[in-house]
Amino acid sequence: MGYKELSKKNEFNSDAKSVARLAESYSRLCSEIAKVIVGQKAVIEHLFITLLAKGHCLLIGVPGLAKTLLIKTLAQALDLKFSRIQFTPDLMPSDITGTEIIEENVGTKEKIFKFVKGPVFANIILADEINRTPPKTQSALLEAMQEHHVTAAGQSYVLAEPFFVLATQNPIEQEGTYPLPEAQLDRFMLSLWLDYPLFEEEVEIVTTTTSKYDATIEKVLSAKEIIELQELVRSVPVASNVVEYAVKLVNLTRPGNSNAPDYIKHWIRWGAGPRASQYLILGAKARAIIHGRYTPDIEDVKALAIPVLRHRLVTSFNAEAEGISTVQIVEKLVSSLKF
Repeated sequence: MGYKELSKKNEFNSDAKSVARLAESYSRLCSEIAKVIVGQKAVIEHLFITLLAKGHCLLIGVPGLAKTLLIKTLAQALDLKFSRIQFTPDLMPSDITGTEIIEENVGTKEKIFKFVKGPVFANIILADEINRTPPKTQSALLEAMQEHHVTAAGQSYVLAEPFFVLATQNPIEQEGTYPLPEAQLDRFMLSLWLDYPLFEEEVEIVTTTTSKYDATIEKVLSAKEIIELQELVRSVPVASNVVEYAVKLVNLTRPGNSNAPDYIKHWIRWGAGPRASQYLILGAKARAIIHGRYTPDIEDVKALAIPVLRHRLVTSFNAEAEGISTVQIVEKLVSSLKF
């Protein structure tokens, strides 16, 4: 580690109170969510990592796994404005961003156009079943995710920070859906798959949800505090070998790379782009700091490899014919990459 990196690390260490506050906030957030959601600890951690990294998240799971309830509970625990958009085939872009209406001045009788803000003007957006609406409507939300503003009638409206989109998809029913193209999937920092609960967890779920139990969720963080923590995460120093590991991992997913393993060239048509490398490092920073560490290591990058890469790899016909998933490919790549 060079002098410049060392001085940055020492400067960051002086903010130990902020690091401890973030770790404590995460612990409190988990406690509040646990009042309603049983299990799903890894998913909750990944959601908080995405929020701290100023990213967006795609949650995929069969019906009944509490995807929507998890997001609503997270919104309750954070002192943020929450908005839910139920995506349907007839949803229009203006139903998301807002629309202009004609309003008449009572005194002068003058008619003017007034912009009425849509549900996207919130801090946490639940895009429920995002693949059930046509690409034109999907792109209205995805543009807001990327630019953090909405343009209507030639005027730009800035979205309030923090701005955090959580989209859900059902992997079973594909009839009448419009799968997100790869370029749009790349806008999501993480893709999380929710699995069925363990037996003991399901017993607890059934017991609590069929009784009079009514949890009261306390607010853990305000918008201002979240923005401060996001800036804190950005200031976390990273050793050059950790950055090089993340970049090398992403580079090896590209079949056109001469150093890519043979199985990548056999199973992958298109690999991940530079945004994957950026998100691996941002995610590693957030993961390290929520666990009270001042700088991430390679293990933090490995822990985020699957949720960052699984939706950014386009498999070939060979992989589909052999039943090889992107998760299996990422696992094989991570286990074989020596660094």
